[in-house]
Amino acid sequence: MSCGVGVIGAGTVGGGVIETLLSHGNVLRDKSGVQVVLKHVAELRQELLKDYDLDGVRLSSDATALLADPEVDIVCELIGGLEPAKRFILQAMEAGKHVVTANKMLLANAGPELTEAAIRNNVELRYEAAVAGAIPIIKAIREGLIANRIRAAYGILNGTCNYILTRMTEEGSDFDVVLKRAQEKGFAETPPDLDILGHDTAHKCQIMASLCYCTQIPLGAIYVEGITKVTYLDVAYAKEMGYQIKLLAVVREHEGEIEARVHPTLVPNTHLLAAVRNEFNAIYVEGDQAGPTLYYGRGAGKFPTASAVVSDIIDIARRGDAPAPPPFRYTHNIAVRDIGLLEGRYYLRFTTEDHPGVLGGICTILGKHGVSIASCIQKEEDEDASAHVVLITHETVESSIMAALAEIDKLDFIIEPTHILRML
Repeated sequence: MSCGVGVIGAGTVGGGVIETLLSHGNVLRDKSGVQVVLKHVAELRQELLKDYDLDGVRLSSDATALLADPEVDIVCELIGGLEPAKRFILQAMEAGKHVVTANKMLLANAGPELTEAAIRNNVELRYEAAVAGAIPIIKAIREGLIANRIRAAYGILNGTCNYILTRMTEEGSDFDVVLKRAQEKGFAETPPDLDILGHDTAHKCQIMASLCYCTQIPLGAIYVEGITKVTYLDVAYAKEMGYQIKLLAVVREHEGEIEARVHPTLVPNTHLLAAVRNEFNAIYVEGDQAGPTLYYGRGAGKFPTASAVVSDIIDIARRGDAPAPPPFRYTHNIAVRDIGLLEGRYYLRFTTEDHPGVLGGICTILGKHGVSIASCIQKEEDEDASAHVVLITHETVESSIMAALAEIDKLDFIIEPTHILRML
């Protein structure tokens, strides 16, 4: 059995897929029983192809020629972005070709439309590489945990942010210093906004939430907060109290609604996610039948991502000419829970003038809003006569916390806006 593959885009991921298909053909055939053959590559920048042995592979600078190629059964869209990627995918499906993509941004914005196009044309749409690179989390949710109602999923889904937070924790450096070093090492893009502002993680959060609960999740309904406000002080205080700060995508069902949110989170050192360091990713999933499961590995990079793309190719190729299996469907329409209704514990860091009555004033306002304190650290700073008051709350409602902080931050002895972090 043989299957022809076309690759649109020969950048980092596309190049990894091309190289894997060329170098691992025998491995793929031995393990799957099918012969996957690279038939066509479309890339505007033809110079990117000079280092590959593409003898017998058709090369184009225009994806239209690849989409019309009768020898291509599976199209890999690996250029990213919204357009022309969306147009290429839809054209491929209309031509009766299966599609594999790593395009998390497009899936988060147009997942239902692409899914319906796949159903209409009786083809497959697969996207394992769109979330957490080499980690097979989509297959785990759709297949391995199919018998489970997913209670919650917590994901470290951006290697850039996890690298920065790890280095801040282990070196005591501030955010800007570590970000610059991450860019120099190639762990962060220039500009890095998509990563550090949390939007890359939000795209993956949207895909995971949709899969976990078979419902459409509007990207704009996801609460998104990046790591730019996390300071070395927050990291140090968290460490002192037995926590690590991680940028988490949180997906959870609560009172008939879906929590889908992205934000820095204090994770207890005893939790498995606390041990995930540097550029690695991990997803912790709680199922009602399986209980807790953890998925860990490299979430990005040329070959880890290519590994996931090729896995999808093989899954499609194994079917041969058989009809496409029943696809993922958005069978529910569950509301996304407003962040103000979130119930949990919070880390609060106040920067205040150092004089009597400060802690009492803060606690009085918190108490007025129904927020109770679980623990407190108070330290003075000799250099500028300021003090830091760090509080951990008992479980409370986010809207109550925010109302209290709006009042506290207006007090004369508060030097800067309060730093707030949610806790796992």
